[in-house]
Amino acid sequence: MLMNSLVLGAADGAAHHGINGGDIIFQLVMFIVLLALLKKFAWGPLMGIMKQREEFVANEIEAAEKSRLEAAKLLEEQRALLKEARVDAQNLMEKAKAQGDAQRETIIADAKQDAERIKNSALLEIEQQKEKAVAAIRDQVTSLSVLIASKVIEKELNEQDQEKLIHDYIQEVGEKR
Repeated sequence: MLMNSLVLGAADGAAHHGINGGDIIFQLVMFIVLLALLKKFAWGPLMGIMKQREEFVANEIEAAEKSRLEAAKLLEEQRALLKEARVDAQNLMEKAKAQGDAQRETIIADAKQDAERIKNSALLEIEQQKEKAVAAIRDQVTSLSVLIASKVIEKELNEQDQEKLIHDYIQEVGEKR
């Protein structure tokens, strides 16, 4: 029936060129019904989806802000750790340098002591060898003197024979050496 009246109303409107109050009221009622249906079936769910989307975006923004704050905190912690590591490395390098200097000084002092000990030992050995050599020469001179004296006593020689005898003994001693 509603369809018939629409079709009739449209035919009447085409025949009358005027404003039809029934059509206006009908269209107004249909528009209000359409709005009510849209509000019930489309507007509510659409607003719910928009609300959910708004909450989702707000949560994402909040999570991003928390992540940014956490990242800033971690960055500060990392900077503090890096600074501490640099200080520790510097301290280790200073300790190693000091220890190296101390070892160098110890090695130098030990080397000087060893050199002094070796020098003193060498000087002592030289002195002993010198004394032995002097003693050996004294013994040889004594032996030669006794030998020459005994030869001179054995023979009473004239000056030429005496010189020849001394010369022969000097040559004999030179050959023994």
